[in-house]
Amino acid sequence: MPPNIPPLNRYQKIVEEIFFSKFKKGQTNVPFIRPDLATAAKKLKISLPKNLGDVIYSFRYRNNLPDSILATQPKGMEWIIEGGGSAKYLFKLVKISRILPNPNLIAIKIPDSTPEIISAYSLTDEQALLAKVRYNRLLDIFLGIAAYSLQNHLRTSVKGTGQVEIDEVYVGVDRNGCQYIIPVQAKGGSDQLSVVQTQQDLRCCAEKFPDLVCRAISTQFITENLIAVFELDVADDQVQIVDEKHYCLVPASDISGVDLKKYSRRSV
Repeated sequence: MPPNIPPLNRYQKIVEEIFFSKFKKGQTNVPFIRPDLATAAKKLKISLPKNLGDVIYSFRYRNNLPDSILATQPKGMEWIIEGGGSAKYLFKLVKISRILPNPNLIAIKIPDSTPEIISAYSLTDEQALLAKVRYNRLLDIFLGIAAYSLQNHLRTSVKGTGQVEIDEVYVGVDRNGCQYIIPVQAKGGSDQLSVVQTQQDLRCCAEKFPDLVCRAISTQFITENLIAVFELDVADDQVQIVDEKHYCLVPASDISGVDLKKYSRRSV
């Protein structure tokens, strides 16, 4: 093992074993199934994680794949793990897609309506972010519709995808009566928005709410009270930005007359 390169953890060892037991040069799709996790762990003589699904989840949303797998990526492409149905998965090569907050975008000041007791006891960045979005009606402001939280952490199964989880789901209605379903991703400052999650959010809403217009939203902390809100879509396996705004939650007294005049000119 070269110096300064940490050894693989057991999740990385398992996913590496699965990938290379099935991958052939030139492949762009490498299917595998849930029992392959147990087979790989047994072959490597390492203890099997209690929650098998967390192995896949960690590489879909939190961690990079092992360097040995990344080394097989052609230039401009990257491996993602997609759900392929019940207990089925797929390593898939897609174009590299990174959605990061635009550092040059102006921050819009919003009076902070987050109850202090909520801010004091939020246990995770994700919980804090979802609460700030909810209490400050940021989706209403961003989308220009009336939006209502329907469910937190929706877990369900989607045909052809398998189990999915959406951080929060809203429903909404506009001035003309059009109704919307709004899946929301919540990301801490160091996390990156995921093409996998955006795809599964859109597929889930299309299946479960076929009569509603889906508008996929991702939210991300830039700093503790500065929140980036994106409306996203997916085309050719790439996440694309439909719209982006940054909202800075401040005491009402911090919003000056100059700020209000500036905002009014943009609203014309």
